[in-house]
Amino acid sequence: KRTLNESADNHDEQLLEVILFVTSYFLFIFDFCLLTNIEFALLDMELDDEVKRLDEEIGLLSVRSCEESAVVRRLRDAGGGCDREELVAAEAKIKETMRKLKAIQRQRDALVPPGVGSEGSKFRREQVESLLKRRFFVTPAFEIYGGVRGLYDYGPPGCAIKNNVVQMWRQHFVVEENMLELEATCLTPEPVLKASGHVDKFTDLMVKDLVTGDGFRADHLLEDHLRKVVEDRTISGEQREKAAALAERADDLSAEEMDHALKEWTVKAPDTGNDLSNAYPFNLMFATSIGPTGLVPGYLRPETAQGIFVNFKKLLEFVGGKIPFACAQIGLSFRNEISPKSGLLRVREFMQAEIEHFVDPEKKTHPKFQAIRDQTVCLYPRENQLTSRITREVTVGAAVDGGIIDNETLAYFIARTSSFVERLGLKPEHVRFRQHLENEMAHYARDCWDLEVETSYGWIECAGLADRSAYDLSNHSEKSNADLVARETYQTVQRVEVLEVIPNKGVLGKLFKREAQKLIAYLEGMEHDRATELQSSIQNNGGKISIDVPGHGKYEVTADMLKFERNTKSITGRNYYPSVIEPSFGIGRLLYCLFEHVHYSRPEDETREVLKLPASIAPVKCVLLPLSKNAQFESALQNLQTKLGLEGLINRIDDSGVSIGRRYSRSDEIGIPFGITVDFDSLNDDTVTLRERDSTKQVRGPIDLIVQAVRGMVDGTMTWATVCEKLPSFEAGTELESKE
Repeated sequence: KRTLNESADNHDEQLLEVILFVTSYFLFIFDFCLLTNIEFALLDMELDDEVKRLDEEIGLLSVRSCEESAVVRRLRDAGGGCDREELVAAEAKIKETMRKLKAIQRQRDALVPPGVGSEGSKFRREQVESLLKRRFFVTPAFEIYGGVRGLYDYGPPGCAIKNNVVQMWRQHFVVEENMLELEATCLTPEPVLKASGHVDKFTDLMVKDLVTGDGFRADHLLEDHLRKVVEDRTISGEQREKAAALAERADDLSAEEMDHALKEWTVKAPDTGNDLSNAYPFNLMFATSIGPTGLVPGYLRPETAQGIFVNFKKLLEFVGGKIPFACAQIGLSFRNEISPKSGLLRVREFMQAEIEHFVDPEKKTHPKFQAIRDQTVCLYPRENQLTSRITREVTVGAAVDGGIIDNETLAYFIARTSSFVERLGLKPEHVRFRQHLENEMAHYARDCWDLEVETSYGWIECAGLADRSAYDLSNHSEKSNADLVARETYQTVQRVEVLEVIPNKGVLGKLFKREAQKLIAYLEGMEHDRATELQSSIQNNGGKISIDVPGHGKYEVTADMLKFERNTKSITGRNYYPSVIEPSFGIGRLLYCLFEHVHYSRPEDETREVLKLPASIAPVKCVLLPLSKNAQFESALQNLQTKLGLEGLINRIDDSGVSIGRRYSRSDEIGIPFGITVDFDSLNDDTVTLRERDSTKQVRGPIDLIVQAVRGMVDGTMTWATVCEKLPSFEAGTELESKE
């Protein structure tokens, strides 16, 4: 009895100890949570205060940048009449303001991710890239020899899709807009690219790993390193602000400034951690020599546009001298990227499709503008980038009327591009047109917009649409001494007041000797607009100026060597350099974005991947599936294949031994939109079943009707819904399974 009582007492004590322990534990957890919540609340308050402070700075800098952008635009619009030094100072001012603004926006984004472009998780990069390689859409070039970065081969499905995209682009723009098309050579002599600016300016700063010799883009290395500094909360706010500011101007640093920055921030080679060499400019063109002597330097073209510009005179003759007209070119371009990354998005050899639309600089209207005036597009204007950072859904007409888009012709091509990418299969909610900020545009550009598509890599530029003014033709005209101008003939003779240049032949003859005649002839033949620019330039530059005579070099002249007179002349027309509106598309980038947008998995089975490609660009339009490998099906399959071939419908037979369901899945993976099954009933009544990829529903009907239905859906003249209305539905299952 005593033993039992003692045992009971021990049990009570143990129970009490357990109760006390559990109570203490929960009290501790409660206190910890309370203190933690208080701490998080304090941190949230600090975070809110920091975000508010940064928002205030962003607001002030946004207002300032808008004001400074207006000043730059006003000075650029003045052309030769503006003070050159004032323009340079204004451009430097807006550039510095934009650097500060972007640096602060980067800091804020590190605290609170922005609303624009922050939803990359919707896209499944790993699955898409795995599928593309596994099904041989693309593969690294020369893979059996280890491959070369930035070079890819397209396999059968990838090649077919790319060709279909190019054909769709040609139909949408060249055919429907009645454009010219040419094919220029990829090899380009050096003088052409010297005139375009590529020889001198098409460079990036490069550094090398001093041990392995691997090359890297210096600005990318610096930006990546500084981004980590900005996101590191253990580093002081002052240092993070300094890092953010430097990151925004990394691509503007000189070689000396880059060396200093890399050393100051102790940037090392990625992967190895080795020291880096000094930065040096690396031209991104592939240099070569033309001919056996090696004395004619040349390059693989970095863009297709120059082939159109140098043929402008012949193109103008071809259209009877009428402006406006457009010429397109589709072909390969080459850029020797220092360190290509991001798969198909940054490669060294790529397909471009470019349009050069030549227009009178004084008449940038478009004859078909009214047809697209009410079309809505998603714009990201520079004002929104500087303030709200949200896009705007606006009609093209309203964008032109409100001055958001500079002119009708540029707006027309933005609308047509929007229609094209929607037809291509890109998701409209992940497509926008971003306007270049004032400091991003070249001094000669009037307005520039980028077609950007959201992917797992963020917003990717897939096309650029720019009003390049008359820069290209005037440059090539000066450097080649060719007359690349258009002429407008007036209906009646006009009496106009013109400014003429009267050269002081005696002074010029003594100074330039035999070379004087070339300069005098150039000055006497100068037209009114150019003479006005020359007069303004002399006045704004202290009475001294350098005159570039095409094909003969530069001459330094002073105000006493020239006289300007206003005279009235009878004129029958005017010569002018046409402005160029240039839509330029990267086909490879569009393709990759499309793959991410159309990829999904069946809800009932994540392993069943599908590419929801539009039927018009699918690599194969129809897969033919015999119920089994029975030899009786061969004649029916050949008959069906012949009928589809006569309609121009690419098809493939899959008679492998796996189940119908497995074969459907294999065709879904490469985007085949339709499947036709031949079974035992087909041998008796010439009927087959037609399956649609996305709904997986099936109909049954005579072979001829099925072929016509596929033809109509590929052409876009018929939909799956109309096919279902015309043909009876077919429930796959018991009958097929029992016969199989």
